[in-house]
Amino acid sequence: MDTKQFHGLLGEKGISLSPRQLEQFERYYQLLVEWNEKMNLTAITDKPSVYLKHFFDSISPAFYFDFSKPISLCDVGAGAGFPSVPLKICFPHIKLSIVDSLQKRITFLHALASELGLEDVAFYHDRAETFGRKEGIRESFDIVTARAVARMSVLSELCLPLVKVNGTFIAMKAAAAEEELEQGKAAIKVLGGEIAKVHRFNLPIEESERTIILINKKRKTPNKYPRKPGVPNKLPIE
Repeated sequence: MDTKQFHGLLGEKGISLSPRQLEQFERYYQLLVEWNEKMNLTAITDKPSVYLKHFFDSISPAFYFDFSKPISLCDVGAGAGFPSVPLKICFPHIKLSIVDSLQKRITFLHALASELGLEDVAFYHDRAETFGRKEGIRESFDIVTARAVARMSVLSELCLPLVKVNGTFIAMKAAAAEEELEQGKAAIKVLGGEIAKVHRFNLPIEESERTIILINKKRKTPNKYPRKPGVPNKLPIE
């Protein structure tokens, strides 16, 4: 995907980018490649693939969810900033928080936000399990996103405690999402969520399958969740 295709295909989805926003994506790509030589941020470094598999893919939740209103968004395990930084570039009014367990990624994100001139962003070096128990953080976000972090039964425990009641958890998955979702239904219910919608689409050009799962937070998450770091992964809620 070249930049012209990127711009055009987003335009078809009703997301029009200004020259400034296109510059931000270009600089994002440059910094990703530069920093990737010093630390492992991504296995994907060729420009067409970064624009397709990282940038376009990250923006895809906006094809199914309205990001145009003022919202607070927390991205769990964002790595090099996906999906939240591309969403923030497209929708600058988003109040963005990112939590990641690796300090070197947080260092990169600080540098990235500074270079791109992103405002109203906060980066936290923490495990999602401990972050989700903090006063003032727990159940405080309108939207929580996660992309390819863990299977749904585990991911729900990392993310739903952060979502405020009546907020939305957006899980981004590849093709095997249906089976994962079936196995994660019990956890979603226990944690106060209800599956609202499951959207499937193919990434343009390479036609690989993607799934976007929207989960509404209907009830407060019981105080015992999230459990201690590592426990959700070892003993998923069943």
